[in-house]
Amino acid sequence: MSESLLSAQHVVLASASPRRLELLRQIGITADVHPAHIDETPFDKEATADYVIRMAREKAAAVASSYTADDRIISADTSVILDNRILGKPRDAEDFISMFIQLSGRMHEVLSAVSLVTDGRHDEMLSSSRVWFRDISEAEILAYWETGEPADKAGGYGIQGKGALFIEKIEGSYSGIMGLPLYETGQLLQRTGYKL
Repeated sequence: MSESLLSAQHVVLASASPRRLELLRQIGITADVHPAHIDETPFDKEATADYVIRMAREKAAAVASSYTADDRIISADTSVILDNRILGKPRDAEDFISMFIQLSGRMHEVLSAVSLVTDGRHDEMLSSSRVWFRDISEAEILAYWETGEPADKAGGYGIQGKGALFIEKIEGSYSGIMGLPLYETGQLLQRTGYKL
């Protein structure tokens, strides 16, 4: 492969998430990692989908200024939505327990936006999935917190880890629930001429 083609295929992941990096590798993409540091506070009365898309877009924009127009900057944002409220990463054990009591025995939505910046273009796509939790006992909730897995995850769980034990079924994108919807990511990349 020529040097110009290699540079045209250069991908940067604007995230510190090892799950997102692994998902890119799953579809054959080796990416450099450059985490974005932005204010993630929702606007007053901001719709949940608008928030997720804005976060993905702002993360990509924050990192893009460090690279050339030929580079492809990918970022994503994932939120767990229950009763039209965003459940972020749990602040502490008490917050996590409260969150999981609310999720137990119910369906919630997972919104995952992916954003791509390259050659002056900036585009996003949104993945929406639904997840049904079985009834979860308080003892199970406490034991799950003790594993350490929930602490850095939106909604306090990871579908690719022990959190899968609580999931009865999903409707939508497994990779989107993990944090990077691969169908949408592939579509955005291919629109820019990226060869998958």
